[in-house]
Amino acid sequence: MIETKRTLEEQRMEFESREFLATPLAGLIIWTIIGFVGLLFSDFIAVWAIFIGTGSIVYLGFFLSKFTGENFLDKSKPKNEFDTLFLFTAGQAILVYSIAIPFFLVDYTSLPMTVGILTGLMWLPFSWLIKHWVGIFHSLTRTTLVLTLWYLLPEHRFIAIPFVIVLIYIITILILKSRKETE
Repeated sequence: MIETKRTLEEQRMEFESREFLATPLAGLIIWTIIGFVGLLFSDFIAVWAIFIGTGSIVYLGFFLSKFTGENFLDKSKPKNEFDTLFLFTAGQAILVYSIAIPFFLVDYTSLPMTVGILTGLMWLPFSWLIKHWVGIFHSLTRTTLVLTLWYLLPEHRFIAIPFVIVLIYIITILILKSRKETE
């Protein structure tokens, strides 16, 4: 079978027409677990929950994509350059652990803030990719609220920050769903 070459604009239109629910659902699930771990266990265990949990979001997203109809691992779909760009933004989020880890080694309670903000930055270019403001909302709100809670609730950083990220994911998913319904 010969694949016809699609223009970048055609690929972008195809990309932006997707629902994009699997990854935010994965983030919502993982950050909920992280929040409950912070609530029920020691900070030591909460630290491991953040490292392991946030590292698992992409894999859970792959799994959930089979149920949301996105099926990220479907090899029969034509290649889309914007999928590659999106993976680069996810890679960027992973690389920012190089900022979070040294700060964590100085103050372990910085981890919910640094990981919470830095991994949320990938939503900013996502807005450009899909030509919608939802990613800007997600990044800016997440950054502002996580930073605010880090300063206001120093004794509850491993609880308050994950749960505010969950709230932002819920709102983001609702926006993404309504975006698809209004098209």
